[in-house]
Amino acid sequence: MEKAKQIPGGLSPTAVWAVAVATAVALGISQYFIWYYAPVEQTMGLVQKIFYFHLPLAWWALISFFLVFIGSIGVLWKKSPLMDGLAGAAAEIGVLWSGLALVTGMLWAKPAWNTWWTWDPRLSTTLVMWFVYAAYLVLRGSGLAPEKRRFLCAVLGVVAFLDVPLVFLSARLWRSIHPSVLGSQSGGLEPEMWTTVLVCLCAWGALFGLLLSVRWKQYVSKQRLESLVANLSR
Repeated sequence: MEKAKQIPGGLSPTAVWAVAVATAVALGISQYFIWYYAPVEQTMGLVQKIFYFHLPLAWWALISFFLVFIGSIGVLWKKSPLMDGLAGAAAEIGVLWSGLALVTGMLWAKPAWNTWWTWDPRLSTTLVMWFVYAAYLVLRGSGLAPEKRRFLCAVLGVVAFLDVPLVFLSARLWRSIHPSVLGSQSGGLEPEMWTTVLVCLCAWGALFGLLLSVRWKQYVSKQRLESLVANLSR
């Protein structure tokens, strides 16, 4: 009997468990840094701790959408199902994490700005980005023929990325009340705060990589199954 080929685009089951355990440990360590190591900000108090969740979610969401862009180019250039799976998996995580970044931002804004929401350039471009990639996921779940759906999603995945640099640069390009973390004065963060930021970025990055790997592999498996069913029905 022919040995089953390893499905590309993801970790082996053993590696998934190992990474999952390491991710859980990293997230636990990040909680120690957030609540015990990082000092309490004098003006905002404990509310500032939301920043350690908000920033990693936002940054990894932007990286997710960059992977959607790369995967979409791979589909248009090589018609690669593997790249289509990468784009789909990254879009799902990006929409989830950018949505959570918006929610955590609102939770911070209410005590800090005395409002849940304001049409600030950073917030507005982020909300537009969320809606565009949510529409991308709706298109992926539509009943279009696989080839047509794959092509349309790839085009949208490339065009949608135009908003991502605007989100990143909006706080610098326009007058924004949103804090610029990468500002000339290190965003006003103490060294312990920066250390905590880096720990949280790594921990959330491990979770991002784990989820991406698992979901990507599921996409590739689904595409193979659809291809087998199509060949059998001919």
